[in-house]
Amino acid sequence: MLEMKIISVVGARPNFMKIAPFIRAINKYNKSGNLIDHVLVHTGQHYDYRMSEKFFTELGIPEPDINLEIGSGSHAEQVGNTMIKFEKVIREEKPDWIVVVGDVNATLACSVTAKKECVKCCHIEAGLRSWDNSMPEEINRLVTDRLSDLLLTPDRLSMENLINEGEKKANMVFVGNIMIDTLEYNRDKAKKLDCNDILAKNVLKSNEKKLDSFCSMKDYGLLTMHRPSNVDRKEILGPMIKWFTEEASSEIPVIWPIHPRTLKQVETFGLTQTLENCDNIILLYPIGYLELLKLNMHSRIMLTDSGGLQEECCVLGTPFLTLRWNTERPITLIEHGGVGYLVGNNIDNLRRDFNKVMNEDRNSERPELWDGNTAERALEAILSFDK
Repeated sequence: MLEMKIISVVGARPNFMKIAPFIRAINKYNKSGNLIDHVLVHTGQHYDYRMSEKFFTELGIPEPDINLEIGSGSHAEQVGNTMIKFEKVIREEKPDWIVVVGDVNATLACSVTAKKECVKCCHIEAGLRSWDNSMPEEINRLVTDRLSDLLLTPDRLSMENLINEGEKKANMVFVGNIMIDTLEYNRDKAKKLDCNDILAKNVLKSNEKKLDSFCSMKDYGLLTMHRPSNVDRKEILGPMIKWFTEEASSEIPVIWPIHPRTLKQVETFGLTQTLENCDNIILLYPIGYLELLKLNMHSRIMLTDSGGLQEECCVLGTPFLTLRWNTERPITLIEHGGVGYLVGNNIDNLRRDFNKVMNEDRNSERPELWDGNTAERALEAILSFDK
């Protein structure tokens, strides 16, 4: 018997990791005899193989039922084009629910369209706040939460944020962190990978000469960085790369899976040679989820501006520095029981907290309900919603 029809939306890599366990939860539920008709829509915000399809394959996500093929563009272009195409999807599919995850442009666009089409909308990962309206993701979070009928939060701090904004408690359910479902589901698979194979398969051609020394190392740090606030201005990116190459890498070898946006800016600002001349930093192409999880499991320190990696580091016990001035995931920081420090892109802050972290032991800190069962709770919240 058909119980309901749900459209789930993904648009960028972080979404894929959040939707995979939700799809598994639906498949498990459907074995009970009832039936949820699930339609997966990929907006195509990330559209090259390394940034998209590879993740679908690794995480066991089925091919999208619908691909809107939005591609790149300004925020307004991506949101506008997604709304135009997604409106047609809603009218053809006639779903009972639209489920959006995270905070990318697809999340905003599809939540707005859902409400205009009078379809119930559920936001998984609701209530996260950086309190920085200069971040496009913060605007996406604020608008999506205000429009959504059902708000599923990853932690108690997010619940407090929504209550303080005047949201009704009846519309909120604390379900835990769905990203950790994916981590726990894939932990054993990642363990089986070989770090040296990961380096060899993904190294930039210009960095191949560094492979031998990195394949024999026993300790290393990980670096990821892609946000405009860090990479779009030479006066910011230049000093950071100088610190990475002259100070951080002199303490510990650094593996850097470099985002296409960051690589482009490195080349534009004439910083390529600085990185190539540093023997203790090796650049990789963007790597898959399992590969990055494997490297994170054994990393001595993580330097990142990624929110999802902050969460993974917290559970894995990898001490980390957040290369941002704020974070929507404060639960992962030392002051809230986590393992990370907020340092921004200030070199003095980097130097101070890097030295502090290098003297700390790995120590997993698992917040409440970050237990690998969030997707089941999320689906139950949708099924039991009575408004």
